[in-house]
Amino acid sequence: MTLPILECSDLTKTFPGPTRLFKRNPHVTAVDRISLQVMPGETLAIVGESGSGKSTLGRLLLRLLAPSQGQVFYQGEEITKASGARLNQLRRELQIIFQDPFASLNPRMTVEHIVGEPLWLHESLSGSQRQEKVAELLQTVGLPAVWARRYPHEFSGGQRQRIGIARALASGPKLLLGDEPVSALDVSVQAQVVNLLESLKQQFGLTMIVVAHGLGVIRHMSDRVAVMYLGQIVELATVEEIFDAPLHPYTQALIASAPRLQPGAARQIPVLQGDLPNPAAPPKGCRFHTRCPYVSDECRVLEPIQQVIAGGRQVACHRWQEINRDRSVITVTPPSDAFLRRRALFDRAVKHRALTSLGEITP
Repeated sequence: MTLPILECSDLTKTFPGPTRLFKRNPHVTAVDRISLQVMPGETLAIVGESGSGKSTLGRLLLRLLAPSQGQVFYQGEEITKASGARLNQLRRELQIIFQDPFASLNPRMTVEHIVGEPLWLHESLSGSQRQEKVAELLQTVGLPAVWARRYPHEFSGGQRQRIGIARALASGPKLLLGDEPVSALDVSVQAQVVNLLESLKQQFGLTMIVVAHGLGVIRHMSDRVAVMYLGQIVELATVEEIFDAPLHPYTQALIASAPRLQPGAARQIPVLQGDLPNPAAPPKGCRFHTRCPYVSDECRVLEPIQQVIAGGRQVACHRWQEINRDRSVITVTPPSDAFLRRRALFDRAVKHRALTSLGEITP
């Protein structure tokens, strides 16, 4: 039986709130009792709204953050309290690609020094050997080797992200975490970087964890998907199960909200209402109940447990069976009068602009 390359158990991370005079400091639980396994060679995607704890979970798994509670295991060894030489070895085998290619590269260093720094830290190479290795890494990510003496400000966003990928590959990692690696890039460049990551995964035999908002990116490159909401995983399944038959109402809302590039194609009505609650004071019971159209009294009182169903799929919802058996239980709040008035004004402006462009009316 294949053992997971990375695993966490009851992982929790709490951050202290701002200091206030004569007031109790609120604490924000960004990650709350998460248990997860990452299998060798797979791509696990972590999705959810901003503030759901995706990036924090990724950094906890790589020991870039120390957990408040829980354990992290790498290849069966607990690394929760690793330090010194062992932590340095983990830095070599567990690497990250940061979200912002403009902030993640030192503007005072050349590309040769940026990409070569992990080689200097982890490898016993001479200066000429490091230069040769940097040139090889740049060519691997699709950049000319002669650009090694340039500075980050001389590159576009997509080129900078390729430099960040080359830096992550320099130490020979076994697992690579992409923290929204394409969200800051143009749409035309995103596909290039996604395809590059896919080819590098096959070339180097990498295991990948991808934190992302774009569901199109997730569907293209992931094997399994973990859906997070307010610090907890509400659904975990294969990418086909998530997109073809989502079980949790939050997952259904995310899928329905994703834009489609097929003009005239019928689409589901998003059922997600309101904004993400304050993570410093999460709702009692099911954390999603304040926005869920299927909410019941049980949801407001009892926190759902993570149920494991056929094929290892997981879902945390009291009513998932009833919801997916009978969609008539949905109770979507009708739009307000103010929204209807704004919508009417918008439609009138669009119609007026169309008639003006056709010359049927004067501006």
